[in-house]
Amino acid sequence: MSSNDRHPDTGAPYDENAQVHLGVFYPGIGAQTVWEDPNAPDQVATDTFVEVAKTLERGLFDAFFLGDGQRVRENRGVILSTDIAGRPDAITQLSALAAVTDRIGLVATQNTTYSIPVELARRLGSLDVLSGGRAGWNIVTTDNAWTGENFRRGGWLEHERRYERATQVVELAMKYWAGETIDSVTDLLTAHAVPSVAASAQGRPVLFQAGDSTGGRDLAARHADVVFSANNAYDDAVAYARDLRARTAAFGRAADAVKILPGVTVVLGDTPAEAEEKVRWLRSNSYNGVRAIAFLEHYWGKDLSAYDPDGPLPEIDPVEDELDPSRGTLAIGARTGKLDQIAQWRKLAVDKGLSIRELVLEISPASRFHSGTPAEVADRWADLVRNRVVDGFNINPYHLRDAIDDLVDKLVPALQERGVYRTEYTSDTLAGHLGLTENSAAKKKAS
Repeated sequence: MSSNDRHPDTGAPYDENAQVHLGVFYPGIGAQTVWEDPNAPDQVATDTFVEVAKTLERGLFDAFFLGDGQRVRENRGVILSTDIAGRPDAITQLSALAAVTDRIGLVATQNTTYSIPVELARRLGSLDVLSGGRAGWNIVTTDNAWTGENFRRGGWLEHERRYERATQVVELAMKYWAGETIDSVTDLLTAHAVPSVAASAQGRPVLFQAGDSTGGRDLAARHADVVFSANNAYDDAVAYARDLRARTAAFGRAADAVKILPGVTVVLGDTPAEAEEKVRWLRSNSYNGVRAIAFLEHYWGKDLSAYDPDGPLPEIDPVEDELDPSRGTLAIGARTGKLDQIAQWRKLAVDKGLSIRELVLEISPASRFHSGTPAEVADRWADLVRNRVVDGFNINPYHLRDAIDDLVDKLVPALQERGVYRTEYTSDTLAGHLGLTENSAAKKKAS
């Protein structure tokens, strides 16, 4: 294809010079990470975060993302032992990493539903200054009353109203970073402040958005620089790119102003057979017996510890109440229609002869894996970015040492060989790494 050709699916022009942008997203302990492995480092130790960030910087990654949780997850009223039980605040942790890294972007997941807007803008602006213009904000909302109880606001906002508040919080932060006095009174927030943090080398933190609802897509199209998308299967990614670009243009921005980085788990092997074996190992270890039973307990609402995870599904009926929100985002599927979902699982288990653990593995997301040899994955990714299906990927490492070493030492060289990945950093800021033309600092340099 030439630059004059448009991809039949995306409608976007082919870009021979497109580059793969990469981030690593570390959400914490859970089924997505084989943290019990003896070779895995301490998942919450500062030394681990330093090691990861430095390795990724050696691999010339755009950014390192930290997830954040405003309440620890529970299972039937008890802290969930197979999930993270607490770690430092994301902005605080990334501020420490700013002192031991030089180029890599540092992105903090921060919640707009319960955070105090001016305080949040000040802390993010401070991280941006301290890091020399390498900060980013992964904008999220919270949809459950259980988290809100920590703020005496359980059940505070309906779904779409969360995005109304998120838009207002983001717009307030933009004014704060631009040095404008804040004087805002709405039914969702009240704020009065004079900014006390100077602009950074990139002007302001880079805005990432994570959310796939109508409200989330509109927020991204209106204000985001980068979207952390869940749509990584090809057809979903194409449809998402078309929709987001249309929305972005409707808000008066360039259609391709927002970079699209789907979240993926990458499994590499020196041969295709080795990669397939790693995928089997990962799926098996992601949902061990304890975690599989805990998963079903979330739906059954009962103690299932007496059941064999390698035996059949519980014959007892689940409680009729809908899903307890205390597991946060661990739930697969919607939080309503639980009994119908369990009936479907029973039929699936009978039809395929699946045990509890096999069923959980069957219904857990598998399409998020991008697996193969480094050359195979690099070829696939080069094609995707050149055809403007995506702009890169935000990778969830299944193992904090082995998976990250594979990315840096095996996948990065394969991407470089194909001319779709930098061979050195050419910017000192996160906005620069991403090539963001709408960033305020970029505008200043152009003027």
